Amino acid sequence: MKFIQQIPKVDKLYQQLSNELQLQSIPRPVIIETIRHELEDIRQEVLKGNKQADDIAESVIIEQIKTQLIKTMKPKLRPVINATGVIVHTNLGRSILAQNAIDTIRSIASHYSNLEYDVDKGKRGQRYSLIESLICSLTGAEAATVVNNNAGAVLLVLKTLAEGKSVIVSRGELVEIGGSFRIPDIMALSGAQLIEVGTTNRTHRHDYENAIGEETGLLLKVHQSNFAITGFTASVALKDMVDLGNKYHIPVMNDLGSGSLVDFSTLGLKKEPAVQDVISAGVDIATFSGDKLLGGPQAGIIVGKQLFIDRIRKNPMARALRIDKLTLAALESTLKLYQDPKTVVEKIPTLKFIFRQPEDIFNFAKQLIKSIQTKESKHLKINIIQNNSKIGGGALPLQQLPTCCISMVSETMTPDQMDLYFRSFNPPIIGRIENDRYLLDCRTIQSDEISIVSKAITAIL
Repeated sequence: MKFIQQIPKVDKLYQQLSNELQLQSIPRPVIIETIRHELEDIRQEVLKGNKQADDIAESVIIEQIKTQLIKTMKPKLRPVINATGVIVHTNLGRSILAQNAIDTIRSIASHYSNLEYDVDKGKRGQRYSLIESLICSLTGAEAATVVNNNAGAVLLVLKTLAEGKSVIVSRGELVEIGGSFRIPDIMALSGAQLIEVGTTNRTHRHDYENAIGEETGLLLKVHQSNFAITGFTASVALKDMVDLGNKYHIPVMNDLGSGSLVDFSTLGLKKEPAVQDVISAGVDIATFSGDKLLGGPQAGIIVGKQLFIDRIRKNPMARALRIDKLTLAALESTLKLYQDPKTVVEKIPTLKFIFRQPEDIFNFAKQLIKSIQTKESKHLKINIIQNNSKIGGGALPLQQLPTCCISMVSETMTPDQMDLYFRSFNPPIIGRIENDRYLLDCRTIQSDEISIVSKAITAIL
């Protein structure tokens, strides 16, 4: 209690801190608020008997406040190094943008733009007209529009085409993705009534047909993006659903989830339904993400028949879900790269990571090991091991991609302690723990990150 009077005053501490060169760019209100907060914490600790005279010396308190100020001013959203091997990692920001998209964002962000202005006509324009023709040329769709993400796209379509009506879905397609996004919940929010047909593992055409009634507003097919049902299974092909829709004059929608514009089967992977294939099958509406397999920014892309797209655009909810100019700029730049199939894999990081060959990854791992400045410690064993990566983002959940990992086993640190160490590095390095080993998967580490990872390993050695 007697130490309370020895705690320095706010004004005196501010004068000391304002003269610190590294703190001069910090606004005065931030410094004052931090000082007050720290002093209040110190008072509480003194009252509890947890602080002694040396603990509340002015120099000690100033260092504590400096540390807190530097921490406060650091951006909360910051780059990390993805060494998990999960290419489209939802928690780590999903896809890395192509350099073309980054350059376009910088240009648009630093100038005014024709976001909703028709330069040729000299009057107001529509932001989606800037990108619609490009999407249609790549997918074969009659029309297209874009919202902020695929969950929003699904909600908007259901709200527009099936509010107050029933929507027929196979029980095996009632998916839940990250963030507790569930098809039944989105259905309820849209005002549509969910009609489940078939069983978890088997659904037939007659299941849909028997459920069709006067109140049926939509037939919905949902891609099982983040799981797979194997064994005794049956599902209805999209073409058969389109035939049913035509027969009963009911629109058919396909939620593709990740969505893709390339054929992954050329790499020996399971063939994902490409957007072009879905459109050619005659579907009325399809939705997919812009920031997963497409490799662009977060967006929900809606493609399909002109009649339905026009109705979707006019829904008031479309304005609430619309994308901003920076997303539009990044999406257009990303999609333009798909116009040249010969170079698209090399220019879009997500595709480059997916198509990265094991031999290239092994050579990359050797280069990383070679760059480590300190010789291997007897307490820490470092090896290159063969392992598997994942695509992530709810795409091809059973697919394994052969990779090489830097494996670390320590006699003095547990894998959890190594994980904490690498996460505490600047920038944070995010790896994974497997079989009591700490692994850095080289598939998702970029070339310009080798020196950082090498520095982190050198330091731990």
